[in-house]
Amino acid sequence: QVRLVESGGGLVQAGGSLVLFCTASGTSISRSTMGWYRQTPGKERELVARIDSGGSTTYSDSVKGRFTVSRDNAKNTMSLQMNGLKPEDTAVYYCNEVMRVTKEGPINYWGQGTQVTVSS
Repeated sequence: QVRLVESGGGLVQAGGSLVLFCTASGTSISRSTMGWYRQTPGKERELVARIDSGGSTTYSDSVKGRFTVSRDNAKNTMSLQMNGLKPEDTAVYYCNEVMRVTKEGPINYWGQGTQVTVSS
């Protein structure tokens, strides 16, 4: 069974830092595109950062320069270093893996999310 588990969320003050981790089991992420998404009540889930199998990264404009996504294929993990946190970063953060791409489209796996709360 494929499982993605996020950890590292918590409560921090504005300007603080957190590191999120996504640990995968039942799947090897080495050849997969991975990503971090976040969602707040009433809003759609949005991409925060993405890292492909070769290590190329993509960031949303709102986090560029503050967040860094990385992966450790040997440990089957992905991380998100978050610096200079702002209240608007408050959300549930989700780990995503594109398991495979079929003729009908990509097959995505998601973690259950970890809460990040940034106080003013």
